[in-house]
Order: sequence, then structure tokens, then C-alpha cells
Amino acid sequence: MAGFPLLLEDRVALITGGSRGIGAETVRLFVQAGARVGFNFFRSREQALALAAEVGGRPRCLAIERKLDCAADGHSLVEAAVRVFGRLDILVANHGIWESEDVPIAEMTEEQWSNTMAVNLDSVFGLVQAAVAQFDKQIADAREAETIGGQAPVRSDGTTGHIVLISSTAGQRGEAFHADYSVTKGALISLTKSLSSELAPRGIRVNCVAPGAIEIERTRAEHPDYAGAWARLTPLGRVGQPEDVGRAVVFLASDASSFITGQTVWVDGGLFCRPPWPE
Repeated sequence: MAGFPLLLEDRVALITGGSRGIGAETVRLFVQAGARVGFNFFRSREQALALAAEVGGRPRCLAIERKLDCAADGHSLVEAAVRVFGRLDILVANHGIWESEDVPIAEMTEEQWSNTMAVNLDSVFGLVQAAVAQFDKQIADAREAETIGGQAPVRSDGTTGHIVLISSTAGQRGEAFHADYSVTKGALISLTKSLSSELAPRGIRVNCVAPGAIEIERTRAEHPDYAGAWARLTPLGRVGQPEDVGRAVVFLASDASSFITGQTVWVDGGLFCRPPWPE
């Protein structure tokens, strides 16, 4: 690994929705890559604490209890992570809600629509805003003191911070009866493009990962044949696993992707490139 920069040594990452599924596997992979990681949880307290302990506990990993359904929550979570770790280098916005029940647009309540927007978009706005402010502060402090903790925050490639947003293939192709969810995921793809050009001059790289069919606890519980059904539709012939997504996030947050920003990586086994229904 010495000749390939897929490592996150000396970096601090904040990963939202880290207690289960894709988020939990991303936490594990980030710690394995050398990062110190803070992640939030809301309902899954036991799982979150067990995960933090599994990967080494303090000072390597910390579970932070925080609901994310408004911009202020995003600000609060970033501030909590910085209080613990002293800095922030990487933000991964992985959290989100998806209503399992199909709801036609004519029957969707304003409450459901507003709640999905609040969790999937408003809180991400707050997270990004607070993370960018922290990245800028670290640069300003470094220029004054030359180093932060004995380490220059600007890396050899000019990077000062990373943001990775987790979208979905539904953000591009849409999803019938789940318009609220697909709208928010499409917005994250657009936000990635907007932020990448805005923040690149300050050394902040912004990318997006869009998973396809990924087998997690919820999908297994709700759909016993989830893996088999999606494997038959996916060109690579299998359903995705959380680590498939986590590896892409690690790559985008590492120096291995130092000339990549504003991109959406489709982690879907080729599903997005094929017709939506079997031939």
C-alpha cells in the first residue's frame, strides 16, 4: 500500500447514518484505512455503541447521538465532532429516509413530503455548510500558525477537505410511488455539481456515490427474495453489498482520487446502464 495512496491516516471523518447498513460498513472501512471517525445515530443506540467499540472506541471512533431533520441539526453534529476530534477533514452525508410503502403522488401527504425533504436535504445543507466553514477555519488557522497539530492541512495535491454525498440511482432514473425520495436524491447529484465548481478553488473536493440495489438489514427483512430478484436484473449478476459502496467512498475521500471532483460514481453492478425492465 505504500505506493498507492488509498489511505486516510491522520484524517478525521464524520459519517452520518453510521450505525447500520452502508454507513456502518463505511465506518469500518474508514477506520481500517487509518482515519478517526465520528458517526451519528438516532434510534439504534446499542448497534452504534457496539460498532464504535468494535473498531477501537475512543479516540479512534465515536458514536454521537443526533437526529438529523433540519439544517441546525447538521451544524450541531459537525460542531460535536470537531469538539471531540479537534478538526474535520472529510464529511460523508450518508443518512436518509425512504418510506417502504408505495404512495401515489395524488395520495402523498404534505407531512411525508416535508419530512423527507427535511431529513434528506435540509440536514445535508446544514452539514455541508458547517463542514465548509470548518475547512476554511482550519486553513485560516494554519496560515496564522503554519501548522495545525504539527501537520499542514493543505496536502501536496492542494486538497483542504472532502465531501462525499450518498445519492441513489433513483436520483437519476426516478422511482414511481417514491417521488419524495427520488427528488431528494436527484438534488444531491445536482448539489455535488454545484459545490464542486464553487469549492474547488478553496481545495475542497465534492463527489457523490449513487448505490443501486444494496442488500442491507432492512431490505432482507422486508423482501426475503431481495437479493435474488435484483441479481436477476443486475448485469453483474448479484446484488450489491454495503462494502461495495463503502470502498467507493474511501476512494473518493483519499489521495487516490486527487484529480476527481464533481462526479457521481454509480455503484450498481451496471443496473443503471441497462433497460429498466427485463428484455
